[in-house]
Amino acid sequence: MKNKLLLLVTLFLTLNSFSQIVDPVDWTTSVEKISETQYKLITKAAIDKGWHLYSQKVPDGGPIPTQFNYKDDGTFSLEGKTQEETGETEYDTVFEMKIKYFNDSATFEQIVNVTDKTTTIFGTVYFMVCNDTQCLNPTEIDLEFVIKKGTPVVTKEATPTVTNENQNTSEKKGLLGIFLIAFFSGFAALLTPCVFPMIPMTVSFFTKQSKSRAAGIRNAIIYGISIVVIYVLLGTLVSFIFGADALNALSTNVWFNLIFFALLILFAVSFLGAFELTLPSSWGTKVDAQADKGGMVGIFFMALALAIVSFSCTGPIVGTLLVEAASGGSQLGPIIGMLGFSLAIALPFALFAAFPGWLNSLPKSGGWLNTVKVVLGFLELALAFKFLSNADLVLQLHLLEREVFIAIWIAIFGALAFYLFGKIQLPHDSPLTHISVGRLSLGLIVLSFTIYMIPGLWGAPLNLISAFPPPQHYSESPYGVGFTKLGSGGAAAHSDIPEGAHLMAPHDILAFNDYDKGLAYAKKVGKPVMLDFTGHACVNCRKMEQNVWVKPKVLNVLKNDVVLISLYVDDKRPLPVNEVVDSKLKPGKKLKYIGEKWSELQTIKYKANTQPLYVLMDHEENNLIAPVAYTPDVDEYYNWLAKGVGNFKK
Repeated sequence: MKNKLLLLVTLFLTLNSFSQIVDPVDWTTSVEKISETQYKLITKAAIDKGWHLYSQKVPDGGPIPTQFNYKDDGTFSLEGKTQEETGETEYDTVFEMKIKYFNDSATFEQIVNVTDKTTTIFGTVYFMVCNDTQCLNPTEIDLEFVIKKGTPVVTKEATPTVTNENQNTSEKKGLLGIFLIAFFSGFAALLTPCVFPMIPMTVSFFTKQSKSRAAGIRNAIIYGISIVVIYVLLGTLVSFIFGADALNALSTNVWFNLIFFALLILFAVSFLGAFELTLPSSWGTKVDAQADKGGMVGIFFMALALAIVSFSCTGPIVGTLLVEAASGGSQLGPIIGMLGFSLAIALPFALFAAFPGWLNSLPKSGGWLNTVKVVLGFLELALAFKFLSNADLVLQLHLLEREVFIAIWIAIFGALAFYLFGKIQLPHDSPLTHISVGRLSLGLIVLSFTIYMIPGLWGAPLNLISAFPPPQHYSESPYGVGFTKLGSGGAAAHSDIPEGAHLMAPHDILAFNDYDKGLAYAKKVGKPVMLDFTGHACVNCRKMEQNVWVKPKVLNVLKNDVVLISLYVDDKRPLPVNEVVDSKLKPGKKLKYIGEKWSELQTIKYKANTQPLYVLMDHEENNLIAPVAYTPDVDEYYNWLAKGVGNFKK
């Protein structure tokens, strides 16, 4: 009797642990008057100890960011974006990126311009929180801000918004990276057939036309400064046209990424010799006429003439740099990029003017200049697919998964290696009688890089290029091409996959994302169901899949003894119109998204709202064993699986 009582108490405590709805964030709102026409909407989050709330800005492929929306009723307008205070930024080994989040508390501020008709502003905050073992369902909370006219202006901010020091450091490193890439790209542009021959011609002009060596040096320096000014003005123009908000959106905006993809393909095809991108010839004629006037104005127009004449070579490089710098989200990015690029272009002119004897050491113009141009074309082509991949990731189309992306890069760099070895010739190439040591060395480097990428088709991490291809979980299989077939005794081969199912990466487990179809299949094959309440941005879900599910004994059960139904609570795809229903948890609201449907199912039926949550049930949807959450211990998780399956067989 005593043992039975102890068993009942244990069972009650186990079930009770899954009957609690965790709510670790308490949201409050307030309003601060700035002027008669401006107010500050302040939203504060009080976060329970051990939990953390994510920032509004997280890298692609990371967790769900905190998102604010304000319902526009026409009586107010937003001034900029919602600002946030300092948080923690740490490297997450699962997402392989630095992620900013908040502990204990967080404050968000939004400035609005109001009118006489503004009384109350309504909004929502969509967010997710995690601790060390679990994540909650993404949740949307209603916000209300009452605008009280006639209140005094607050001269001292109640809650100052400060800038995250780690974020500043990261941004500075990002700008330094842009500068260095642009600087070396400028040197690459120097070695193209449009720019390189201009160096001795231009320097010779300044030294011959100047009355003294000092005057020649001075004019060449002015010429170099003019080049810098022209390109920096271009970068400033890009930042001014787009603005900081638009630049922040570039990295995830589908249309921007598709346009950039097409633009870089155009640049690449031009560099490979299909055609030349040129500006109208009348522009060059008019600029040359201004350059003949002499003086500082004439020198400036000579620099502008160089930019126009060399556009067919520098244009694609400049365009690529502006695209990369702008998509980084910093308004300074395009300006810093053009500063680095133009400095590299301008330096040789000033230095060779100061030391004309150095001109004798320059290599002669020839076919090698076109080789440089073609190499840059291959690099443009490879980079283009990064932007196509971004669009595919945002839309979750799975058209350009990791293996496909890597295969494309292998093809591109493999073709480049063949080109450098002289096995491929393009339209503007000179006859190749021999391969220089430099060209052979570069060819070997490219070939080595191509071979390095090949294991990526079989799941290798490829750390050297980790920022470019899709993440490893966005793939046909982490084991790569040729290893998607299930093992002996597995649930199904590719040709036998039932309707509504798929082979789940990275383990080739037959899985359903549709509850009804999965349950029907389980009844057909006579196996129990395992519900996997998970999320695309659930860190601990990925940890379980990568560290526990891969173990042979666990994997064997998941492949052979259960029917897996994975329900993503953060799936933002809309539900079919006939499946949109009223929420039982939030009266007056409708369940519009797939993730909301599964989130409400988990909360109502299993009295839990954290992920991962694993449920083993029979065909009548009764639990075979108490559900479990994050269970990193392999033996413990296996024993849970085995006991649940054993109960089904009994």
